[in-house]
Amino acid sequence: MSSEPHGHSLSVAPETVRLTRYAWLSIAAAGVTIGLKTSAFFITGSIGLLSDALESLVNLAGAIMALIVLAIAARPPDEDHAYGHGKAEYFSSGAEGTMIVVAAVSIAAAALNRLLFPQPLQDLGLGLVVSVVAALVNLAVALVLGRAGRIHRSITLEANASHLMTDVWTSVAVIVGVGAVGLTGWQWLDPAVAMLMALNISRTGWLIVRRSILGLMDTALPAEDQKVIQEVLEPYRQQGLQFHALRTRQSGARRFVSMHVLVPGSWTVQQGHDCVEKLEAELRMRLQAATIFTHLEPIEDPCSWEDTRLERAQSDSSGSESSKKPAD
Repeated sequence: MSSEPHGHSLSVAPETVRLTRYAWLSIAAAGVTIGLKTSAFFITGSIGLLSDALESLVNLAGAIMALIVLAIAARPPDEDHAYGHGKAEYFSSGAEGTMIVVAAVSIAAAALNRLLFPQPLQDLGLGLVVSVVAALVNLAVALVLGRAGRIHRSITLEANASHLMTDVWTSVAVIVGVGAVGLTGWQWLDPAVAMLMALNISRTGWLIVRRSILGLMDTALPAEDQKVIQEVLEPYRQQGLQFHALRTRQSGARRFVSMHVLVPGSWTVQQGHDCVEKLEAELRMRLQAATIFTHLEPIEDPCSWEDTRLERAQSDSSGSESSKKPAD
């Protein structure tokens, strides 16, 4: 992997331009929905609609953060970040998840206050129409961001899309609650629905935070990716090759896979090289945006079986590592 001099670390790849346009779309949608929902609140006085508007403020903050982080994540590797800057996306999604939880707490507090001190709602029809328009804007943008996030494997866009979808369902709940108040005259329904919204929003925020933490902790690739790796390795095993020290992780949109490849000691360097080149090419073909590291070893050498643990150097220095070949 090549690295650029320090002076060029701020350059932005073409991919960034494609991804940041989605962040700009999210920012524009947040601005529109904030205006619509705030207007709906002033028209009706509904605490549910106010809660909906507060969540759109969080959407705006998340979208701005996504714009910044997507630009950072797409910077090319440099001397200080040889593996790239992909993990920056986890900070964005983690922060957005945290903001979602904070918004949920604010909504719950406002709803509790309205339960204790109820106020009549006004002009419900016009307020609901404005809220429906805002929900449709969020729905359209969420679908676009979600699809882009899956295609480009961007947790930032996926988190932003999840947040917007939460906003959509929140709006639906608010519309139902305010509509029920209009039909029944039960003023407590408005804050009660807002309380339920707060619980649902906090759950979504926690799931986003959890995923971000797992990414920062170098959690292994998901089961479906692990299955793909084993499918690629199986034909080589049938030819007598063996593999160990298989480790995987994900950094933003990029996957990392490393393993030791054990081949007959009688092979020439060229044979071994050709074998791992073919193996790496097959893995890259099956796993998008994957960086593959392989270490070639002779299968007959006992030392080849002593380096399956990540802490081999420490174990060797203390003499605690066993030199016995493990059973297959």
